[in-house]
Amino acid sequence: MDGLCFALAVFLILNILAGLYRVLRGPTRADRMLAFQLFGTTGVAALLLLSEAAEEPMLRDIALVFALLSVITSAGFARTVRGRNGHGGSGG
Repeated sequence: MDGLCFALAVFLILNILAGLYRVLRGPTRADRMLAFQLFGTTGVAALLLLSEAAEEPMLRDIALVFALLSVITSAGFARTVRGRNGHGGSGG
């Protein structure tokens, strides 16, 4: 089972590298942000698999921190896009 977890983690890391193409090429900011979200969710999954394979519980804590940072980053991006489109402020 450890070998399978490790192989799946390597596969997910390769997916992150493929997503790097979208970050570099765009074409829009939304495409880039979605690729960064891919990094966040895939990174969390890879860390959880590596934690299981290596029997290292500290990696679970790091995965939790990455998941929280991913949510904060998404909220910040949404707020930035909303402000640039002229929809900022309180609804009224």
